[in-house]
Amino acid sequence: QVQLVESGGGLVQPGGSLILSCAASASIFKTYAMGWYRQAPGKQRELVARITSGGRTNYVDSVKGRFTISRDSAKNTVYLQMTSLKPEDTAVYYCNSEARPGQWGQGTQVTVSS
Repeated sequence: QVQLVESGGGLVQPGGSLILSCAASASIFKTYAMGWYRQAPGKQRELVARITSGGRTNYVDSVKGRFTISRDSAKNTVYLQMTSLKPEDTAVYYCNSEARPGQWGQGTQVTVSS
């Protein structure tokens, strides 16, 4: 069974940091690009960061310089390191594999608030 399991979310103050993890099934991880998406209340889901199997990355403008996406092929896991968090980063964060664009995990809630 193909799986995506996100973790690491929580409540953090503005300016704080979090690291999100997404464990994926090997069949949808090894040779595929992976992405982190987020969906805030009342808004559409948006792509935040993407990393290819070769390690090439790209980011939405609003997180450039603050977020870093990485992947560990030995663990079939993709990470999102988030720093200098802002209230507008509050959302449910999801990971996704380009092998299965329509398949999503349960997501992990990130709340940035004082």
